[in-house]
Amino acid sequence: MKSTHKLFLGILLCVLMIGTLLLGWKYAQRQYYVISVLLLLYTMLPFFLVFEKKRPGARELAVIAVMCAIAIVARTVFAWVPHFKPMMGIIMITAVALGPWAGFMTGAMAAFVSNFIFGQGTWTPWQMFAFGMGGFVVGALSCKWKCFEKPIPLALLGAGMVMVLVGPLLDTSSLFMMTNELSMEGAGMIYLSGLPVNGIHALATFVTLLLLTKPMLQKLNRVKTKYGFMS
Repeated sequence: MKSTHKLFLGILLCVLMIGTLLLGWKYAQRQYYVISVLLLLYTMLPFFLVFEKKRPGARELAVIAVMCAIAIVARTVFAWVPHFKPMMGIIMITAVALGPWAGFMTGAMAAFVSNFIFGQGTWTPWQMFAFGMGGFVVGALSCKWKCFEKPIPLALLGAGMVMVLVGPLLDTSSLFMMTNELSMEGAGMIYLSGLPVNGIHALATFVTLLLLTKPMLQKLNRVKTKYGFMS
């Protein structure tokens, strides 16, 4: 994306965010959740635009679609275990193999499509952003430090990322959904109550990465080498 396009997009997003905040404050007082979802959608827009600018081919998109499907199946199969979501581990493996932008797209789309099973709602953009960012950050870190391509370091990174990034983002969704007025006390209670849930989610991510990182990365790297994409 050219620098002038980036500047224009940045200015446009700032205007949209400020305008949404002002209109929400004036005409929709206490509609924190609606405003937060709109701001979240504005934030996600650059990720989709940059990915589109990379012009991925049919093979790249097919591989991402397959990884999305595997992530959705992983979430669905373990739906009977409360808060145990191996999906995040699959997303992170995709990000390590195919790059941070592919990781974000896999996380966002897997969250969106799987909610046709688990239920769509105003929480869906938050889940899309949280799972997408988890994949993006892990993918970016693995590009810089190759040690995260190994099962144990990646499993530790993935579990930590759920605790410090993915989980708190999902808790923020609960904060806007469950409270009529924002307060430090209410926010503290929601984030504290979310720690056990995030712990189970982190455990699921850790186990998934520990068991599946090596075999899945081998297959994905073989596909990359054969077809020469996502380099």
